[in-house]
Amino acid sequence: MGVADLAEYPWDAVAPYAARAAAHPDGIVDLSVGSPVDVTPEVVRRALAEATDAHAYPQTVGTPALREAIVAWYARRRGVPGLTVGQVLPTVGSKELVALLPLLLGLGPGDVVVQPRAAYPSYAAGALLVGAEVVDADDPAEWPDRARLVWINSPGNPDGRVRDVASLRAAVARARETGAVIASDECYAELGWDAPWDDEPIPCVLDPRVIGSDASGVLSVYSLSKQSNLAGYRAAFVAGDPGLVERLLTARKHLGLMVPGPVQAAMTVALGDDAHVARQKESYRRRRAVLRPAIEAAGFRVDGSEAGLYLWASEGRDAWESLDGLADLGILAGPGHFYGPHFPQHVRFSLTASDDRIEAAADRLRASAS
Repeated sequence: MGVADLAEYPWDAVAPYAARAAAHPDGIVDLSVGSPVDVTPEVVRRALAEATDAHAYPQTVGTPALREAIVAWYARRRGVPGLTVGQVLPTVGSKELVALLPLLLGLGPGDVVVQPRAAYPSYAAGALLVGAEVVDADDPAEWPDRARLVWINSPGNPDGRVRDVASLRAAVARARETGAVIASDECYAELGWDAPWDDEPIPCVLDPRVIGSDASGVLSVYSLSKQSNLAGYRAAFVAGDPGLVERLLTARKHLGLMVPGPVQAAMTVALGDDAHVARQKESYRRRRAVLRPAIEAAGFRVDGSEAGLYLWASEGRDAWESLDGLADLGILAGPGHFYGPHFPQHVRFSLTASDDRIEAAADRLRASAS
């Protein structure tokens, strides 16, 4: 198993539906991919511009300022005090880390990678890259003893479900029983909507209520793509077990996986500015408040989705049939088939469209129900 054995990129299958949706007289409303459409904050762009004299190679480990900013952000925003700069590492976006983590940890045939039942496809891609077996299971009691890497995702993509402190504690305990590294993908943690997450911070796997003072075998993965509109910057980081972070650092030095210097400067500023994150969250809150009732009026049931950037919905038929009907309305969504075999009747609606496009989608959905 290797790169040549990976399946065709799944989003290519959506192209015919996109073409039909684009033929709508008022144009397509693309709610399929969670790619931000709002502007990158001026304070971040200015930091990037001021750092463009980047004549030297960037530091794989990250600049001291960036590492300190990551540590301070975990303490301020995630309820994780006491991290050291030796426990954090910037990455070239989070997707490359997700896909490469089994390789960087030395996994191979005979090893098991656990992922959620509704899963971001890159978890499985990373496992398949090294010939490891993939097991889909949310309940820690179902995780096999051969597990060597466990992915959890809170808030989940695509389903928006959140693990509370007790759930995270149980997950860490079971991973340690098997000797697995547990990696928590937390990229949507600033986007909580339904109680209690509308006014209570979504817990981090490194929270002292989860792990006490022992981060061994535990990693938290985070991205600034969503909360700061930095998807094009490829700005993310990992934190946790200092031994694992050092191991990842060594491998990344050999592989040349360096975050560009100007991006590191921009990340440092973005992590220190909470105001733009609050503004962006309010934009998504407004869009969600418009889109969700329209989706439900059109006959969809929204499941989970208490946090994150998506509405995970089903109208009780195969997702490709749902995409077919949505394309007639000029709307494109993501089929549940892309997120594993367990949710073939679900589709994922993204909130990453402009206000006017969200309004257009809502109008079309409501009209289809009348």
